[in-house]
Order: sequence, then structure tokens, then C-alpha cells
Amino acid sequence: MSTDRSNRAVPRGSTRRPALMLALATAGFAVNFWAWALLSPLGPRFKELLNLSAAQQALLVAVPVIVGSLGRIPVGALTDRFGGRVMFPLISAAAIVPVLFIGVAGQSSLAALLVGGFFLGIGGTVFAVGVPFVSAWFPPERRGLAVGVFGMGMGGTAISALTTVRLVRTGGSATPFLLTAAILALYAVVAWCVLRDAPGRTVPAQSSVARLAAAVRLPITWQACVLYAVAFGGYVAFSVYLPVYLQSAYGLEQADAANRMAGFVILAVAMRPIGGWLSDRIGPIPVLVAVFAVVALCAAVQAFTPPLMMLGTVAFLTMAGALGAGSGATFALVAAVAPADKVGSVTGLVGAAGGLGGFVPPLVMGFVYGLFGSYGLGLALLAGVSVLTLVLTLTAVRATARQALGRAGAVQAGTVTSAGDSDS
Repeated sequence: MSTDRSNRAVPRGSTRRPALMLALATAGFAVNFWAWALLSPLGPRFKELLNLSAAQQALLVAVPVIVGSLGRIPVGALTDRFGGRVMFPLISAAAIVPVLFIGVAGQSSLAALLVGGFFLGIGGTVFAVGVPFVSAWFPPERRGLAVGVFGMGMGGTAISALTTVRLVRTGGSATPFLLTAAILALYAVVAWCVLRDAPGRTVPAQSSVARLAAAVRLPITWQACVLYAVAFGGYVAFSVYLPVYLQSAYGLEQADAANRMAGFVILAVAMRPIGGWLSDRIGPIPVLVAVFAVVALCAAVQAFTPPLMMLGTVAFLTMAGALGAGSGATFALVAAVAPADKVGSVTGLVGAAGGLGGFVPPLVMGFVYGLFGSYGLGLALLAGVSVLTLVLTLTAVRATARQALGRAGAVQAGTVTSAGDSDS
């Protein structure tokens, strides 16, 4: 496996241009994720207005997730080919259409909301643009932190959680959608004028299909898919379903539940660059091992639906921090191990797995609650999956990363580090 990660054309002593590109990419991630998450805070409202069942409500908030997840596969391959300078404004402009449709004409029926939500998933694909774009601007020993900072853009879901319900109450049902569409348009213009791909970016000679096929054959692709499905998938699942969970399990009001979900998201977002930074220092494997151990413990505790104050709150916030750190550590691993010309393709596949990991739990939780009147079984399943992922990390993932980085001369005492290539 080739792990040539060269960024020789990027001057080491100059940090202004990479920092600007990172800031703009992170802003684009946040704006598109804000659009992607617009339906989640309004789920309880639509349930009342349209008389939806718990399963229909879960489906409504999950549809943008699965489309945004699967869409990352072709978008990642296209980013390898055309670069983030083209793809960031293109994705942002495309997301405006479903946002306006839902805001102006798509709230009258479940069918219209599902159609709008399907295309709203376009915003969720932007993640597959940002990781290869940012990685190319930074040397290997700084990629974990850089990709982690970019990952903070997932805080766009917190913006949605904090503002959407309030904007509907103060300005009407179309207000949050019109505002988001305007911001997407502004970002698309700025991105087109200012964003530039890293100097020396190599345009792959292979077709997108060939690169995807090659990425599929890499062991790290499928292993990282599992890691991200649990880490980021867990984050996405709670970010879209936590308001429903808190209302059903603890009887909270809609605004209170949305605010608590925003706290969960903010903590997870803050921990993502820390996960990347720790991966640069001690290696992704130790970070991921700690993450999945913590998630397993907290999910097991929450399976018993403890009092929200204080044990339930502590369990959820601790789990939020762990899931955020795990998301950052997963892509620190990808940035260190995946071949440079396939980072976009690998990112698309891994990002899709993460989104799909967030699609399934809300459906499971809705089904379990409808069947048993409790979410305990769903959280117990999360604990079990986390334990299995922990075992996978200690065995197959560690072996694959050690082998790949060993060929690049970057193994230290069996622990994966992000020291990078011998030419760095």
C-alpha cells in the first residue's frame, strides 16, 4: 500500500494561506450542516401538525441523514478529481433548492417533507469535500489537528438546534429556511472567489469508478467505516433524535429538549479537534480505544433511564465528548494511512458509513419505544456495539495501521503515531 502523503509545494513556514483555507472550509461545513439538520428540531412540531406516528417522525428526521451519507461516496470521488475549490460552492449552491422548497411549499404533508428532506441530504455530502481539501494543505504531523478543526463544522447542527424553533415562533414557518438559503448563497459566492486548492495538488489519472474500486479494496477503508459508523454515527443519531428521546423519556418541552441537544452537539464539536490533536501526539489507536470504552459504559448506564439530573446528564455529556473525540481520531487515522490520491474516495466511503451509522439508530429507537415504551434496549445495543468496535480497534485496525505506516517508516513501539512519511 502506498502512503505517499507529499505536500512538498506547501511552504512549511507559511501558515496564513492554509489557515484561511481551513477557516473557509470549516465555515462551509457548518453552513451546509446547518441546512442538513433543519428538520430535526421541527420533528415534534411536524408530528403534531401532521399527526405523525413515532416511526414516521423518526423516518422524517432520518431521510436527510441517509441521503447525505450515501451522497458522500460520489462527492468524495468528484473531489479527488475537481478539488474543493469547485466542490464547496457547488454543493452549497445545490443545497439552496431543497431548503427553499421546504420553507416555501414543503411543509403541508409528510410526502412533501420526505421529498424535501431527501434533497436536503445534499448538504450532508460536504464533509467528503472538506477532509481531502484540508489534508492537502497541511503536513502529515499537523493533519490530525487540522482535520479535527474542520470537523468542528458539524456544529452547524447546534446552530440549527438553537435557532430553528425560535425562528419559527418569531417569524413563521418559512423563516429558518429562508435565512439558511441566504447564508448558503453568500457562502457559495465567497467560496468561489476565495477558496483555492493546495499547490501541487495531483489530479488522479484514474476514473472515479476506478478510484472508488481501489479505495474499497483498502483494508483501512472498511475498518475506518466501522469506527466512524459508531463514533460519528452515534453523534448524528443523538443530534437528530435526542429531542424526541428527551421529550418521550423525560417529558421535557420542545424548546428545552432542543437546547439540551444543542449542548450535546457543542461538546461533541469541541472534542473533535481535541481527538485529532491527541492522535497527533499519542496516536489514533489509544484515543479510539478510550473512546469506545467510554461510550460503552455511558450507554449501559443510560439504558436504565437514570434521573436526568445528574446521572443522565453526566452520561450523555460524557458520551458526547467521547463521540466527538472518536470522530476526530478516526479521520486522523485516515489522513495518516490512506494513499494521498485516494483520500477523497476513502473519505466518501467512510463518511457514508458514519452517516448511515446515524440513520439506523433513530429508526431502531422509534421501533423499540413503540414496542416496549422504553428506550433501554436501544441504548443497550449501542453499548454492545461499542464493545465490539473496541475489540476491532485493538486487533484488526491496529494491525492494518501498523503495517501501512511501517512501510512508510512511521511505527513507534506498536502504537500508531501521526509522524507521517519519511519525507516529512
